[in-house]
Amino acid sequence: MEALFSYGTLQQKNVQLETFGRELLGEADTLACFVLGEIEITDPMVLERSGKRFHPILRYTGNPQDSISGTIFLITSDELAQADEYEVDAYKRALITFTSGRAAWCYIDAQANLP
Repeated sequence: MEALFSYGTLQQKNVQLETFGRELLGEADTLACFVLGEIEITDPMVLERSGKRFHPILRYTGNPQDSISGTIFLITSDELAQADEYEVDAYKRALITFTSGRAAWCYIDAQANLP
């Protein structure tokens, strides 16, 4: 199983059903050193699934006082590939350690330079 952190539209039941064919169960967690930004979505499939023109995006600050709350879901490797297809090119997937000590995949700003 893969761990995937969601802080945005992948937490929506309708997006989960259309992307993975099931509702995901997860646990709350927090990611330090990031803030939420916003991007405009133009991909028709993503717009249709999410129902939102603007999506949140994680931007790395390096400041441990900055943090984002979200949910870590356990998904299959096939479902992780489906999540990759859902996310637009403005995002990249990175394996990050959360405040709980768990490591999970997370979609962050594709321009982010992590240490």
